[in-house]
Amino acid sequence: MSTYKISIQNTSNPTILKFDVNQFITKHQNYEYNNIDEAKDSPLAQQLFYLPFVKKVYISSNFIAIERYNIVEWDDVKDEVAKQIENYLNNDGVIVTETATTQKVPVTVYTESTPNPAALKFVANKKLVTATYDYDSIEKAKTSPLATALFHFPFVKSVFFDENYISITKYDIAEWNDITVELRDFIKKYIEEGKNIIDPNAPEVIEKSTEKVEQHFENLDTTSQEIINILEEYVKPAVASDGGNIQFESYDEPSKSVKVILQGACSGCPSSTFTLKNGIENMLKEMLPGRVNTVVAING
Repeated sequence: MSTYKISIQNTSNPTILKFDVNQFITKHQNYEYNNIDEAKDSPLAQQLFYLPFVKKVYISSNFIAIERYNIVEWDDVKDEVAKQIENYLNNDGVIVTETATTQKVPVTVYTESTPNPAALKFVANKKLVTATYDYDSIEKAKTSPLATALFHFPFVKSVFFDENYISITKYDIAEWNDITVELRDFIKKYIEEGKNIIDPNAPEVIEKSTEKVEQHFENLDTTSQEIINILEEYVKPAVASDGGNIQFESYDEPSKSVKVILQGACSGCPSSTFTLKNGIENMLKEMLPGRVNTVVAING
């Protein structure tokens, strides 16, 4: 069983704090409680209302937001609250009962084009995954029920998940005009039914947990860490907007060569591969002078 970890996020309202969870705690449903009576269907929210400063509890798919009364400051209590939530979840505490009433938020899914004509982004108004996942066959997708279902469409070549979108690459036998509506309706219905997108206890989910990622980062050499930080800050946001992802693979100090993996819409697109490779190579050469000679881009 993977371990729940909580990270604390400020919001624009100083009385409201978000406690982000490293995995999903509801089936893409939202719940809002104004007092302990309203929270009768949520043992977690009820426990939080025993804290005298808790005014309102909002439970979403991968976070808990709490509004406080002004009798305390968040800085004085936030770490204790985070630890309490973490312990509750790791002790198999019930978050909401099956009879709980959700706060209805209609699911919307819309499409965005990508630089790769064979790939299309299906963007949802809900968070779908807590990390990126890339599948190029139904066999590899066995830990993702949604990806497995999508591969049953004969024209689906690969499936890539990022925070709130799915990037699908198709085979040439089909045109987007003929299949987009069918795929969009299927994805929308799947999310509405609250089905698992990624199996929460899949080995790949555990490997991509915050704890594992941080541990891997700490074991890398200084130059590799700097390369990852540059990719995260300057490259990934732009690539994500195009329906793809870039992942650091390795750095070889003697040859000063960097390997990166292209995923999603970027993978298999010759123009994307060429543009990204040259762009990243020039950036790393400029920002890490004398330490990078070449960048090798591998299709994921």
